[in-house]
Amino acid sequence: MERLSDPYTIRYPQIVAVADESGEHVELIEFFDCTGGAMWVKRHYAQSPLVCSVRTVGATNRYILMTGSADLALEGSVFPAGISAVAVEDDEIAVTYRGLGGGGVGASICRATARGVVRHRSDPAGGGRLAGSTIWLPRRERVIIGVDDTDTPEEGATWTLAHNIARAVEDDRSRYLSHTIVQLYPVPYRTKNCVAIACEFATSDPAGLVRRYHDYLNEYTLSDETGMAAWQGFDPAPLEEFGCRVKRGEVAPDELAALADRRLSVIMNGRGAIGAVAAIPFSTRYEEALALWNGSG
Repeated sequence: MERLSDPYTIRYPQIVAVADESGEHVELIEFFDCTGGAMWVKRHYAQSPLVCSVRTVGATNRYILMTGSADLALEGSVFPAGISAVAVEDDEIAVTYRGLGGGGVGASICRATARGVVRHRSDPAGGGRLAGSTIWLPRRERVIIGVDDTDTPEEGATWTLAHNIARAVEDDRSRYLSHTIVQLYPVPYRTKNCVAIACEFATSDPAGLVRRYHDYLNEYTLSDETGMAAWQGFDPAPLEEFGCRVKRGEVAPDELAALADRRLSVIMNGRGAIGAVAAIPFSTRYEEALALWNGSG
């Protein structure tokens, strides 16, 4: 029987954080390997005063956090672990965790050794002790790239190309977070299913990320009508009304041209640019994204 190297530690595969422009809110994205542990954390960490919301997206838990510090009234079984401090410091984000017993193990060494952590300060953990850690992560911002119309009736599929490019452009500065297929209104000139794609990243190099993605897309698209758009900002909600219109019916190019937001860039302005922009606000909203709003929704 092979010996376990560290039987009482589970390493988080990766932790990423994005901050809004003001530095007042942070989205903490924790990739997990142990589903049971992640669901336990989600339930209990939600009680932390600094946690505005938490949701599970794929193999990640995503916390919307307020910056600041808070005393945690920790109590076994009731509120055994949580987040006690969040700070945005120039180009870094610091997050402090505290926990009791097994919750202290998760709050300390399990996170301190995750990919993406620049440095950490951790307490000894285990048994019934109170323990925790502070981890420092690179300050990143959200970039969502929308893509539509890369295939032809004979070959290609936009959802696969968008994902493969997202994997190809991922590096230490730009982490690939999510891929969302967005069902649009089935216009007559669609290839077949009329979907667009939103690929979400956390990055400290937004211009380089968008440039590299565009280079790949320009190289591999099969269509002369490809659309690519990029949103650079914490929350793409300003594009929601436009996205809903594209899901409900046909939208003219001049309606896209009327959008004016410095956070939105149309990179490839083929006919697919309408769908590319429309996909962006539905990033990670899978049920709504996949719903067919065929004019009556």
